[in-house]
Amino acid sequence: MIKAIIKAVLILLVLPFVLNAQAVLRNDLLKLEAQKRIEQMGQELQEKTGVSLYLIATNEHFKERYNLVAHAKQYEANMSKPYVLFIFAPYATITQKSEAKGRVGIIPSSDEIKSYYDADAVRDATINIIAVKDSNTDEDKFNVGVLQGYSELADEIATSKGVMLKSIIPDDIGVIVTILRVLVYSGTLILLWIFVLKPAYRRIKNDKH
Repeated sequence: MIKAIIKAVLILLVLPFVLNAQAVLRNDLLKLEAQKRIEQMGQELQEKTGVSLYLIATNEHFKERYNLVAHAKQYEANMSKPYVLFIFAPYATITQKSEAKGRVGIIPSSDEIKSYYDADAVRDATINIIAVKDSNTDEDKFNVGVLQGYSELADEIATSKGVMLKSIIPDDIGVIVTILRVLVYSGTLILLWIFVLKPAYRRIKNDKH
């Protein structure tokens, strides 16, 4: 009896969220907390701009050159125009030869909607997080990467409409990643100068004398 009551309470708690879930069309990868945050951003964006921002986070292993636009057709009945569909497929094959995986698709409902955002900036915001080599699990990086990419996309759409969103995530992580990359490249250049270029320069200088 107690188990039945607990189960009923859990269903009542989760049901409103499930019924209101509009932004996330498919979720194979995200934790509940991340999904909730995306729903919040999507709802605020839709209310303030009239543009719906949908997400498909899939674990499907798409083949090389798989058509994401054609794949999105099966979700059309669940989307309202105008919209942008954000697809995150970390196991999709980029090239069979290199065995590289991970694709981010951004599909607008019209060319006008496409002009509201910078697709490259959104992809960078997503992939920069996932590409960082650290001790975090792939699952954690997928969650953060999708959140950051979705937030960047929502923010750009809102900005193009002259609107500010309260629920978006500041791109602090992206800034940190950029700084780390600059430091790594700088360190590489310094080592290259010390151990390769400087000795070579000295040899050439001594040969002339």
